[in-house]
Amino acid sequence: MDIKGGNLMELYEYTVHELIEKLENGEVTSEEITRSYFDRIKEIDPKVKAYVTTLEDDAIAKAKKVDEDRKSGKAVSKFAGIPIGIKDNMCITGTKTTCSSKMLENFVAPYNATVIEKLNEQDLIYLGKLNMDEFAMGGSTEHSAFFNTYNPWDLDRVPGGSSGGSAAAVSAEIAPWTLGSDTGGSIRQPASLCGVVGLKPTYGLVSRFGLVAFASSLDQIGPLTKDVTDSAMLLNLIAGHDEKDSTSMNIDKKDYTKSLVNDVKGMRIGLPKEYLGEGINSEVKQAILDVAKKYEEMGAIVEDCSLDIGKYATAVYYIIACAEASSNLGRFDGIRYGYRSENFENLKDIYKNSRSEGFGSEVKRRIILGTYVLSSGYYDAYYKKAQKVRTAIRAEYDKLFSKYDLLLTPTSPTTAFKIGEKSNNPLEMYLSDICTVPVNIGGLPGMSIPCSLDSNGMPIGFQLIAKPFNEDAIFRAAYTYEQNTNFRENKPSFKGGNN
Repeated sequence: MDIKGGNLMELYEYTVHELIEKLENGEVTSEEITRSYFDRIKEIDPKVKAYVTTLEDDAIAKAKKVDEDRKSGKAVSKFAGIPIGIKDNMCITGTKTTCSSKMLENFVAPYNATVIEKLNEQDLIYLGKLNMDEFAMGGSTEHSAFFNTYNPWDLDRVPGGSSGGSAAAVSAEIAPWTLGSDTGGSIRQPASLCGVVGLKPTYGLVSRFGLVAFASSLDQIGPLTKDVTDSAMLLNLIAGHDEKDSTSMNIDKKDYTKSLVNDVKGMRIGLPKEYLGEGINSEVKQAILDVAKKYEEMGAIVEDCSLDIGKYATAVYYIIACAEASSNLGRFDGIRYGYRSENFENLKDIYKNSRSEGFGSEVKRRIILGTYVLSSGYYDAYYKKAQKVRTAIRAEYDKLFSKYDLLLTPTSPTTAFKIGEKSNNPLEMYLSDICTVPVNIGGLPGMSIPCSLDSNGMPIGFQLIAKPFNEDAIFRAAYTYEQNTNFRENKPSFKGGNN
């Protein structure tokens, strides 16, 4: 326990940059930080259920080793001994990687994802693997094969998805920061619903090697953090070219913390009218307009604009994503690895029964949709047309970014909804991605930043979007907003909950 601003604080309450400062000053040890988190996990995670797997023994052992290295004067990274949580679709050698699916329930990864290799170089400590919608398909973390994750602000509500475990863990302070993956909003939407910062980097900035594929042209790994500074630091650690990923971009390395400047004077911000129309909750809309006004007060130039073709993005996304999922998940056949049905008489039975028993309903739905749009009679009518519209959407974004530094939109059309509220209506669930999927379609960077609470006390997030590889502008604007507002003073109440 520590004192900050006259208040007693536990170690798990600090941001990562504050913990690093304490480690450097010798005020705390990595073991103390790590034990603080596991004590917190034991107390809080039975309510939130963010973790699929915890790695306490390995984490404590590594923390002790880092402390010994520091004490002996050995050169160590400033991040050495900082804990982190990992979404359970990224491979860590010798650790279960389940994708929250029965299909991979007992799969132990034989290699590390590239992002894990990068974190290993800095001696970060893994608290565990975090729950998600099965194979990252969903927007509520109700589609995990194991259990639901609950929103720390109201345990009767969803945390969002598919990175619901990653967002809930940061919000509940059972991880200081986490990695998630974003295919159509799966970092940003749960970040918004849980009141944390979530960044989807530019496609190709962070290696996807070792991330279990859902939709390969859309998937991107990114950070979920307590504040914008931590987000910039974690992106520094995981970004970079990787020869193992053919879609990885070889660009000059940046230090994103240099963009953490409290100044938006002269920045041009577009406010697309289509994102504030039908389907957007009135309290969310007002919160976004308040954010726009705040940016104007801080010296930015905010103008209304239009992204008319964006209304097709959700349809385009579900055609392309389902088609790629159908292809990617074909490898789970009951033969090579993963779940194999015990009920078979021939090879065809193994395929059919293993997939029928191993995949959940949402995954099956998307595989069927994807197989349909790729079939010979419908390829041109659906998949090929969707790719053409995707190109047109990218062109519209290019036009907007010739005029604006950033676009400002809601992250989610609503705040967190009740558990089970949309489970029986897949279309309504899909429309909860309406504000985020265009960013993936365009391969753009986007960040959700918490800005307000609705009348039920649930977080509202706003989204900043930039042109490819211009995360710098997002960090600058997000940091400035954060420094001039006080949302981080709000804490989850863990109210409700019949789980």
